[in-house]
Amino acid sequence: MTASPTWRAVAARAASLLLRYPDEAVLAALPTLTAALDELPGGIAEHLRPVAAYRRDTDPGRLAAEYVEVFDFRRRCALHLTYYSCGDTRKRGEALVLFAAAYKHAGLEVVDGELPDHLPAVLDLAAFHDGGWRLLRDNRVGLDLLGESLAREKSVYRHAVAAVREMLPPPGPDELRAVATLARTGPPTELVGLEPFGLVDTTGGRR
Repeated sequence: MTASPTWRAVAARAASLLLRYPDEAVLAALPTLTAALDELPGGIAEHLRPVAAYRRDTDPGRLAAEYVEVFDFRRRCALHLTYYSCGDTRKRGEALVLFAAAYKHAGLEVVDGELPDHLPAVLDLAAFHDGGWRLLRDNRVGLDLLGESLAREKSVYRHAVAAVREMLPPPGPDELRAVATLARTGPPTELVGLEPFGLVDTTGGRR
């Protein structure tokens, strides 16, 4: 196993929690998470603080409703990284196999029945193993599209995604072109290929 440097592991775990559904356990971790932000480089911490503060100061019922509205009902804000490049196609099923292999190599499992490309789960992997960072780098196009979509929605969660993007190498020319193309056309569609994972819904809904 190759562990992330301490601050990167802390940042990945903080971003994971801030992008998870705001249930009781996630919200209970906010004081510890907020204190941990002091360990991070200034730029990363400043991206994450607004999300932590918003979750601290907002009624839990409103938090839950807003989260569902953004991530469950806006497909262009999906937290599943392979959705952006693969859509609901056979190619996505193949991509998910590669994600699942990365968890297995690290000795981890995806919890709560999520697909292995669920961004908070990938961030948890990154906090523990370099394989998570590789997955994030390889799916930079999806992260960039997610960040742009959240910015258009003026969602506070855009800041958490910005923190993740800042920890990755800048996008290259090919990635920039891919983002521009997918922003125009959207993901490919073909409602097959996810049967081995038990569902074809890509919205990340509360199941």
